Amino acid sequence: MPTYDYICNNCEKMYEYFQSMSDAPKKECPECKKNSLRRVISGGTGLIFKGSGYYLTDYKNKKAQSSKDKKSNKKKKDNKSKKKVES
Repeated sequence: MPTYDYICNNCEKMYEYFQSMSDAPKKECPECKKNSLRRVISGGTGLIFKGSGYYLTDYKNKKAQSSKDKKSNKKKKDNKSKKKVES
């Protein structure tokens, strides 16, 4: 359910109402009690995704990545030990 912004044409107070999309727009101002509320177009909020599966890192195969890291680390160690032996 979205949050709608309203402003009173009479007293110029702003309000936010959490209501269904199918609900009729509010008309009566809670402050001055006149039927002068109008709905204001607002920027709204962005989408909020909760849980796993929404980020690039969630799709990566962690086992494959860790085995690649181990191989590259082993090659670096081998190269260092070969240089020390040659010296």
